[in-house]
Amino acid sequence: MATAVEQRQRVPQGGGKTSSRERAPWQPPPARVVVARCVQVVGAFDAVAAVLPSWHNRMATLAHMMPTAGMLTARTATAVVGLLLVYLGAGLRRGKRRAWQLATGLCALSVVLHIVKATPAPAVVAAALLGVLIVERDRFHARGDVRNRWRALWVCAGFLAAGFVLGFVEVALRSRQLIGDAGPLAWAQHVALGMIGITGPLEFEHPVTGTAVELTTGTFGLLGFVAGAVLLLRPGTRHAGFQAEDEPQVRTLLTQHGEGDSLGYFALRSDKSIIWAPSRRAAVSYRVINGVSLASGNPLGIASAWPDAISAWLADCREHGWTPAVLGCNTAGGTAYQRFGLDAIELGDEAIIDTAAFTLEGRSMRTVRQAVGRARRAGYTCQVVRPRDLDDETLERARQCAVAFRQGSVERGFSMALSRFGDPADGDCLLVLCHDGEGRLRGLLQFVPWGGNGLSLDLMRADRGADNGITELMIVSAVEAAPELGVKQVSLNFAVLRSVFARAEQLGAGPVIRLWARALRAVSGLWQIESLYRANAKYQPCWQPRFLCFPSARDLSRVTVAALSAEAFLPSGRARRTPERGPCA
Repeated sequence: MATAVEQRQRVPQGGGKTSSRERAPWQPPPARVVVARCVQVVGAFDAVAAVLPSWHNRMATLAHMMPTAGMLTARTATAVVGLLLVYLGAGLRRGKRRAWQLATGLCALSVVLHIVKATPAPAVVAAALLGVLIVERDRFHARGDVRNRWRALWVCAGFLAAGFVLGFVEVALRSRQLIGDAGPLAWAQHVALGMIGITGPLEFEHPVTGTAVELTTGTFGLLGFVAGAVLLLRPGTRHAGFQAEDEPQVRTLLTQHGEGDSLGYFALRSDKSIIWAPSRRAAVSYRVINGVSLASGNPLGIASAWPDAISAWLADCREHGWTPAVLGCNTAGGTAYQRFGLDAIELGDEAIIDTAAFTLEGRSMRTVRQAVGRARRAGYTCQVVRPRDLDDETLERARQCAVAFRQGSVERGFSMALSRFGDPADGDCLLVLCHDGEGRLRGLLQFVPWGGNGLSLDLMRADRGADNGITELMIVSAVEAAPELGVKQVSLNFAVLRSVFARAEQLGAGPVIRLWARALRAVSGLWQIESLYRANAKYQPCWQPRFLCFPSARDLSRVTVAALSAEAFLPSGRARRTPERGPCA
């Protein structure tokens, strides 16, 4: 992987990155960070102190004021409150209003619990923190997801209802052990109080029975409030999709200013949203995943309007408390995002073929030349056509084969895949259909437009039972047909961390780079890292770097998880599942 110094050398320094002393507009103010850290420290202290042995004399002093079960419940609740405060720290740092509301309520509850446990010093600390939260309340303004509010309410209500029913049944089954005369109304009161950690009016002949009822109700009460709080603070999201007027304007930008980024057309995916610059001459396409607003590729439109579009996107991130990140931008895009304070690391390289210079002659192209010749001798032929020029029956057959040839049930891709096939709106795409000698469709490629004179590979599918060489035949057929189509450059697959393998093969490669390459080869079986590099390199392409932009090192893990989820390499509730495989007619 390229070092940070080398990466910055590869990114032109036209406008300069935000100074380290100047806080970027999306970064949390220092005061908010301090408050978040204090909340986490106090929460950790409460959680640890709650499990420490209590002083015997203090327990004896409170015995006549509160039953032992009540004090044990207070200790448990204090531990839970402490853990929740630690959990809330991340939301407070991002300025979440709901995180502030919960933290304020929990601090007030912590004061009460410490008083119940007769621990005055922690009570004073919790009270001081409560005062700080109230004074700094205006710093926490990020909006939450309305849907999370209702989910939290339903989950909390579900746990509380289940606990109430179980506790009521438990009391009813042991009603013969009750001391005195108590009816169902007293049972319900006892159960309801037990769910908030207070001993009810019922007394049992055996203390163990009363403790069992209190543990049942108290456990469900804690589970209800904890689950509700966690769901309430889940990172928000946003319904993906364009407004009615967005798609035509995006297509216009791609036609007029799309030559700078081969990934521009993928902004038209149905699971992405668009934020426009005020002039609507530039836009950022993105998707919100687990609290990360993940943009893909360069901003769309004219470069001079990019700063306005990026500013609007970052303002939206700040308003909702989302972490901004960019997946797969090129050098120009990385430079634009870097000027707003985002850092950048090199992800890998994109393989681009210059169609005018491409030839199958020469020793370096021997592997491709032999594969193409072998496929042609076996009777395979390729048809290069626009989808709009195919009849409905042929297009439907190609769509069925695209599903049948897919490996796995999930349609992968986000930044470099369209994840649809045969849509009438994509009539300007280019298809390469490979048939065997009997006329059966055995492989297909789909390229999306790249500006006015380029193509970007979107879909590559082949029948695993077909002869070797049909993939090379399809790519070469597309490149050979390019001059008649007015296509000057063709973008192939993206090679992750290509520079690592390339450097490891060079004379004098050091032990670190060789060890890094060996580690990547070990995981290549899962993610095809090295095989994609080899598959691209044999066409002798030009390599263009692609970058991942993120706010800071502390956010890199969250951004990485979001990126892998977007590309469907990690489980995600929004992963695209296509129809089950059927026969390829």
